[in-house]
Amino acid sequence: MTAKSTNSIFRTVMGADFERLHPQLQRRFSVGLASGEACTGRGVMDRIWHGGSLVKPFLALGTTRNILVPRQGRHVPFTIENVPYTDSFGRETVTFVRTFDLPGRSRCFDAQMVLSPAGDRILDYLGTHQHLASDLYFRAEPDGSLLIRSGEHRFREGAVDVRVPELIGASAEVRESFDEAAGRFRIRVRVVNKYFGPLFGYDGSFSVTYTDVRACGVRPGLRPVREERRA
Repeated sequence: MTAKSTNSIFRTVMGADFERLHPQLQRRFSVGLASGEACTGRGVMDRIWHGGSLVKPFLALGTTRNILVPRQGRHVPFTIENVPYTDSFGRETVTFVRTFDLPGRSRCFDAQMVLSPAGDRILDYLGTHQHLASDLYFRAEPDGSLLIRSGEHRFREGAVDVRVPELIGASAEVRESFDEAAGRFRIRVRVVNKYFGPLFGYDGSFSVTYTDVRACGVRPGLRPVREERRA
């Protein structure tokens, strides 16, 4: 079983760079088993957008397992739940479950984040069954905002463990900041395929509340249906 860290997985992976983040971002990304806190953000995405018609197959495939969001929209109510727990393999995990309350039906974009064995990156397991895994790299920007970029993607199912080729893969960039004047977090997400261009993205703002995870626990639906051991 993995030894419990006194830091969050995000502070651990960023090292001294973590201290360059805005204090509100430091608080938000300190959620973990050590702090005992969970974080829930509620707000509005000003825009959810898609690329051209060629991206429809990507969206159709992703939404079957709560990866990506199949519809566009403006002023969409949004919730993000960051709850730490220990997975079935003894690893500290933090949920990144995003719910978009689109007209007629809510859509979810699920992810669970784990520190890599080497401690040099975050492993982002996507979807309800963790079939897709991505390396994430975190960096503090000069203005105190947080930049997250994805690296290699892998698909895993049974004995299959393959790198996702660039033709059907995508790179993600997330920028999160804290707006002092508004007292809210701002987020911008952009997912791009090297050959087909922009696939999907959203931008908006939200406020957060912190809760004692030992009291609230992990609600049903936050943990994936299937957990993946391979890093």
